[in-house]
Amino acid sequence: MLDPVDQPLAGADVTVTALDTHRVVARGTTDPYGLFLAALPAGRYSMLIVAEGLEPHRESLDVTEGVSEPPSAVRLQPARQLALPPAGNWVFDPPHTAIRFIAKHVGMAHVHGRFERFDGAVHIAPDMSGSRVQVRIEAASITTGNTTRDNHLRSADFLDVERYPYIDFVSTRFAFRGGSKWTLNGTLTMHGVTRSVALDTTYLGTVNGGYGEELRCAALATTELHREDYTLNWRSMLARGIAVVGPTVQLELDVQAMYRTPDTPTPPE
Repeated sequence: MLDPVDQPLAGADVTVTALDTHRVVARGTTDPYGLFLAALPAGRYSMLIVAEGLEPHRESLDVTEGVSEPPSAVRLQPARQLALPPAGNWVFDPPHTAIRFIAKHVGMAHVHGRFERFDGAVHIAPDMSGSRVQVRIEAASITTGNTTRDNHLRSADFLDVERYPYIDFVSTRFAFRGGSKWTLNGTLTMHGVTRSVALDTTYLGTVNGGYGEELRCAALATTELHREDYTLNWRSMLARGIAVVGPTVQLELDVQAMYRTPDTPTPPE
């Protein structure tokens, strides 16, 4: 990775996602020489590069089995002041939105997962600080690629989806941090417990695209959750011999939303 004056860019955040499953397959930061290396099986991927003060860069990658591509240089440009989305109501586009998480398995590697069913809406106010976001996730839609583990995560030991079928986020405030960076404050309700959370959010801009050339906006938001804040007591599970992930979980929302007219109802408060 190179900065705008062709110098190696260290510390840029790189996320590689498989386009067929929306699963993060590689993540990390560039080294002091601006390099990021990842071994990927054959397939199609999306790579997102984010660095403070620079324009986010996203590109598609095609990896072919048996073919070794030479390293390619990506030059990030200075962040421009992105025009904010038009005021009105926006709705998540599920095929182009992913809600993912990463947790470290106790004594083992990281566990990657996602939620497959969710709804979300964004109301953009004329004054951005008055905007709001609501997201509802079906807890039972959690998947990590392992059926036994997924069933356990849905059980009373973890999410207890029979008693608590939804995970809800409701925003309380947008706080501008400069450039394309925002902090989205709100509350997250999970497992019958509501806690305040702050999402580190990178606004990726607004474009016309998709079927019917809908107006769309995109953003990437991340936060760290502490399992015990939601009474998911990992220590007691360890004492009972239950193999669990660690005490913190990284949550990521890679959102693309479609514009709807101001008359389109938003979810109830």
